[in-house]
Amino acid sequence: MRVVRETNFAGISPAARGKVRDIYDLGDKLLIVASDRLSAFDVVLPTGIPDKGRVLTQLSLFWFELLRDVIPNHVLSGTDFPAPFDAHYDELADRSMVVRKTQPLPIECVVRGYVSGSGWKDYRATGKICGIALPTGLRESDRLPEPIFTPATKAVSGHDENISFEGAAVLVGQDVAERVRQISLEIYGRAAAYAEPRGIILADTKFEFGLLTSPHEGTDLIWIDEALTPDSSRFWPAAEYKPGGGQPSFDKQYVRDYLESIKWNKQPPAPELPAEIARATTARYLEAYELLVGEPL
Repeated sequence: MRVVRETNFAGISPAARGKVRDIYDLGDKLLIVASDRLSAFDVVLPTGIPDKGRVLTQLSLFWFELLRDVIPNHVLSGTDFPAPFDAHYDELADRSMVVRKTQPLPIECVVRGYVSGSGWKDYRATGKICGIALPTGLRESDRLPEPIFTPATKAVSGHDENISFEGAAVLVGQDVAERVRQISLEIYGRAAAYAEPRGIILADTKFEFGLLTSPHEGTDLIWIDEALTPDSSRFWPAAEYKPGGGQPSFDKQYVRDYLESIKWNKQPPAPELPAEIARATTARYLEAYELLVGEPL
């Protein structure tokens, strides 16, 4: 299977390369290309994961369309690429989106329905997550009484840091903070209800929003980046759910487990992955897509 670790087009440089995405500036729009890069423990690995970028893009397009009545999103097209990118259609197809350019909010909008990850660490230490008091006696991976909004700062490198709602309001303003909390909880609730009968528990997820300024319509909020993918969410197989510890998940778990098993020190450079680990990771991404969308990619 072909792996796209990064895009390189003659005479065209990306405005930015993130951990996964290559971003090209088209003036009032952006071309976002999801590569097959994978990061683990905040280090980008030398081994790409076949089809990963296609899953991220196509699943995002699916959710953006399904939930478009909740909030407008940034997608303009997932199939039409302007010149000179149209000459590279085969490389861009299925893994790229042309989107509106926005002013991204400086926070990650995280919603948790279960206590896991950094939320579990916070809860064990304080009995709270992002300042929200929770019932005593919760086990790792327990379902919360109701989903909670737990914002985080955006880290340029390393881990995002959990902050309180009040901390988010300082960064984006009280009105915007209240609006993204309401929208994030609604998207999460709708998505979790959609996923559960299809065999997937949406344990938590993160959203990004941006401000779109129009001379005719003023400033408005839109949903940007990616939508409810295995990279931005914890998807657990419902049939295997067993609270009281970590859960298997539809993401890079095989990679993390492998890297832990070889006692990698989690500092660059990262080791190459065996082919079977890359293949198994691809299979999990594709399985999540098929369960949610109802057909293979």
